[in-house]
Amino acid sequence: MIKRALLVGIDQYDCMPPLRGCVNDVNALFPLLARNEDNLRNFHCEVRTSAADRVDRHSLLNDIKALFAPGADVALLYYAGHGEGSDSDVAIATQDGKSPELGITLSSILGTVRDSTAQEVVIILDCCYAGGAAGLPQLGGNVSALRNGLSILSACRKDQSAAETKEGRGLFSSYLCGALDGGAADVMGKVTIANIFGYLSESFGAWGQRPTFKTSVDRLHELRRCAPWVPIAELRRLPEIFPEQDGLLRLDPSYEPSAKPGHPDNEATFAILQRFRSAKLLEPVGADHLYFAAMQKKKCRLTPLGKLYWLMAKKGQF
Repeated sequence: MIKRALLVGIDQYDCMPPLRGCVNDVNALFPLLARNEDNLRNFHCEVRTSAADRVDRHSLLNDIKALFAPGADVALLYYAGHGEGSDSDVAIATQDGKSPELGITLSSILGTVRDSTAQEVVIILDCCYAGGAAGLPQLGGNVSALRNGLSILSACRKDQSAAETKEGRGLFSSYLCGALDGGAADVMGKVTIANIFGYLSESFGAWGQRPTFKTSVDRLHELRRCAPWVPIAELRRLPEIFPEQDGLLRLDPSYEPSAKPGHPDNEATFAILQRFRSAKLLEPVGADHLYFAAMQKKKCRLTPLGKLYWLMAKKGQF
């Protein structure tokens, strides 16, 4: 699978006040998107920052066209900088931007996206008033709805500004990096745009800046692969350890390594059960901890999440 990402961060402008965190945000985001946690290649990234490039309207338009040109299965656009919203559109500022043409409108970007052959397109906007991007039916032109496979994640609502931290980072992008670094990973280590929004939504309070999200997808591709909570080989054993999805597994002291005499097979299974427990796939019945369930000859069972992964394992989906 070919994955492209264009990462844009602009701190310095010809006619607008400077920002402090946008270039830093791109520099922090780049290694997380370029490589998975196991250091295998992830996205083929192109970086455009005001610290190293002249990011004007003409050059950025060309970069966006190249991003969404044929050849990529997944295409991701990330922008950190000044933004300006209106009732019907959102504009991301370029270095040469000035009123009334601040830079590039989202509606023009979506016109390019509409013709893209990429299976999944992700647009992430860390700029003031970016939440106007979630009101796509209000946008002008022919772009009246999301094309299939498109997701738009914005740092704030259309009436809000996007905060920067004292450390010279965008608040939204700081949390975004945390999500990609494993905070939003599922049991198998997959980070998707939907998981990222869930993580971000919990990171912001009810009174201040709130991220927004709009999507039209029938499947989600990985934006990053982190270490799984449970090794995949052990997840595949769920139907073996629990022959029935709703079944109970009776434990006894032979599962606990501290009990004598030792039972290596049961102890190895118990180690797997403990990892299932840590991943919220399993719970003891009638005891607070698996140790006590084993020592008191009680049972354990799959949680609703565990039953989902049991079913996926049964179907051979991983």
